[in-house]
Amino acid sequence: MNELEFNIRLYLSGVMEPWTDRIDSTDQLTPQRFIFNAMTELFDSLSDDDLEMIRLRYMERLTLSEVASLYLLNECTVRNHTNPTIKQVKEIIKKATEQAQHEREVD
Repeated sequence: MNELEFNIRLYLSGVMEPWTDRIDSTDQLTPQRFIFNAMTELFDSLSDDDLEMIRLRYMERLTLSEVASLYLLNECTVRNHTNPTIKQVKEIIKKATEQAQHEREVD
């Protein structure tokens, strides 16, 4: 499981919030808190169908073809609905990683 899939599965399963709270009991914006807050904002902005397509891909591990079949869409349409979100999650993870590296360099 890659970092992208791990974070999406952690968020959609409902585990990310209590996990983040346990790791981060301060008011500082830690990388874990940044990821959780950014993913909450991102996923809250999705339509129900787009969120469900992401859930089916990453929680149920369906292929694009299987998701397309469920929605009676072609794979390209499903990809167009899910790829922008996936790219944003990758950017969130990248920013959190850069933040953590910067904090280590400062300390």
